[in-house]
Amino acid sequence: MKVEIKESERVDDLERCGYRIIQNPKSFCFGMDAVLLSSFARVNEGEKAIDLGTGNGIIPILLRGKTDGRDFTGLEIQEQSADLAKRSVKLNDLEEDIHIVMGDIVDAAALFGASTFDVVTTNPPYMIGMHGIKNPDDAKAIARHEIKCTFDDIARESSKLLKEKGRFYLVHRPFRLPELFETMKKYHIEPKRMKMVYPYVDKEPNMVLIEGIKGGRARLTVEKPLIVYERQGVYTQEIYDIYGY
Repeated sequence: MKVEIKESERVDDLERCGYRIIQNPKSFCFGMDAVLLSSFARVNEGEKAIDLGTGNGIIPILLRGKTDGRDFTGLEIQEQSADLAKRSVKLNDLEEDIHIVMGDIVDAAALFGASTFDVVTTNPPYMIGMHGIKNPDDAKAIARHEIKCTFDDIARESSKLLKEKGRFYLVHRPFRLPELFETMKKYHIEPKRMKMVYPYVDKEPNMVLIEGIKGGRARLTVEKPLIVYERQGVYTQEIYDIYGY
């Protein structure tokens, strides 16, 4: 299928089911956090999933290749990113399975209706505040800083979108864990599973993967940590397996 590739864009191989993705290095390219989240999340056969702040659509596309789910939605506020996502979906002939919607996370429940999804995923902005931001409308700034929405917005709308016992998956920074757990519980999403990600075995973790269940009981399982590098420039076998190399 003929899909337009614009100037300054590139097409990357996702090493999964032959899928490819269109990226623009001048705006924002997906990172390891999105790939790890797509392997941590579960979408079962017959379930509906939505990715909040989907960017160029990387998480719905990877989830389509890694899980038994067949109905995925990506919500994205930035027009350029939503356009990239739509064209990547078309590039992979996935229009029947993945639907990209341009809209604001703070209006998600109004857009899609309450108790509509079995699964919510999100790779949200990690940074609080505007320190160091030269242009608040810059795509990279919006992806990294809580400019358009806060984690409270995400947790609130996710709780509304999820069916009872629906699952909420996110990747974030460990330094915000107390706030993340408090906010999830505020909106009746109980943290149930957590996995820390370490760049090296002797370094502090720099990512955390969390699964929450709407209306779940209070019991948290902490999984074996994930180590990214064996040594400089060499991934661990688990990372190679996640990427599909």
